Amino acid sequence: MQLNMIKPAAGSQKSRRRVGRGIGSGLGKTCGRGHKGQKSRSGGFHKVGFEGGQMPLQRRLPKRGFVSTHKGEVGEVRLSDLEKMPIDEIDFLALRAARLLPATAKSAKVINTGKLTRVVKLTGVAVSAGAKAAIESVGGSVVETPTVK
Repeated sequence: MQLNMIKPAAGSQKSRRRVGRGIGSGLGKTCGRGHKGQKSRSGGFHKVGFEGGQMPLQRRLPKRGFVSTHKGEVGEVRLSDLEKMPIDEIDFLALRAARLLPATAKSAKVINTGKLTRVVKLTGVAVSAGAKAAIESVGGSVVETPTVK
């Protein structure tokens, strides 16, 4: 076998369609486009979903669901996450530095998930009622809780 003798397998490469080359080619005159109509003309195309002027399907069906514009603005932090943090005084910037909040978060809220066994002081972070009780039961404190909707 030599490199100049290599060919693709028989039938694997189909020759391109040569339109407008006479009657004998099978694709002469109308070139496989049929007679008349928008698709037979040069430049005859329409946008995706166009149904010839009929109300398109995507406009006939009702809208469903709701996408919140505030999604991702409040990051949730668990009590078990606070347990793992090496510092005792925790604020929003400390939570972001520890990568407990997503980059899109504009505020944070501590929720009552997991256990907290050490004393922490929370500042400038919203806290759920159960989480506040759990923090204060081990001797911790919550200062300046902003409202989070």
